[in-house]
Amino acid sequence: MILGAVIGDTVGSIYEFNNHKSVDFELFDPRCEFTDDSIVTVAVAKWLVIDKQHTLEKLEECLVDFGKRYPNPMGGYGGGYVRWLFYPEHLNVYRDKNTDGSLKTGRRPYNSWGNGSAMRVSAVGWAFDTLEETLEIAKRSAEITHNHPEGIKGAQATAAAIFLGRTGKSKQEIKDYIEKTFGYDLSRTCDEIRPKYHHDGSCQGTVPEAMIAFLESKDFESAIRLGVSLGGDTDTLVCITGGIAEAFYKDIPQPIVDKILSMIPQEFKEILGEFNK
Repeated sequence: MILGAVIGDTVGSIYEFNNHKSVDFELFDPRCEFTDDSIVTVAVAKWLVIDKQHTLEKLEECLVDFGKRYPNPMGGYGGGYVRWLFYPEHLNVYRDKNTDGSLKTGRRPYNSWGNGSAMRVSAVGWAFDTLEETLEIAKRSAEITHNHPEGIKGAQATAAAIFLGRTGKSKQEIKDYIEKTFGYDLSRTCDEIRPKYHHDGSCQGTVPEAMIAFLESKDFESAIRLGVSLGGDTDTLVCITGGIAEAFYKDIPQPIVDKILSMIPQEFKEILGEFNK
């Protein structure tokens, strides 16, 4: 569980700023590394393991802890998230004032619609028994930073697709639910998207494309390859695709599993093991 997201992130890591518009490539190029996507994905998984109340306080603690221990991942963190992690005193995002008239500072959501909320949410899609609770905790996982409606929607849609996939819904049922509930256009094809698609750091410009790559795939590996072939913010797009594909196909080829386990820190493996229990 959630290994698919880490695989997608790692495979896509070298193509984020150098898109590869083809499904033909070495799956694990020697230059591949896990990025911030994997770090925050594992941080959210740890939050769900250690805090059964799923409080924002514990989520912040987990995200900040992982950010400080992995401060310079491949590709770096997004600009807004960097401020939230390392320079919260600069977050006067709403110009809120204290009783003495001074501006409030500290870690508060910064109204982001970026795809960071969707890239870290995959564990939520696995953790709960109902779709309603999945959507609620996905919203909570997003709004600590990404409290813009599009940021929340991207996280909820991704978690919902994972929930629906792991609970036996068909691709058509997943597509219909996502389109009806979140308004994403999933009727396009990868061939239609690929030629003009470019780097887009928003949820609304990443999540639908990631889902379309999954919908067109025939197995886990083909989903990863289709995601990479679209281009865009590749590590994040394929992180989302990989999380959904793992939930739906329920099988990742063992050589791929073995390879990713050789590339991630021991503590990641331990947290994933605890989460899978």
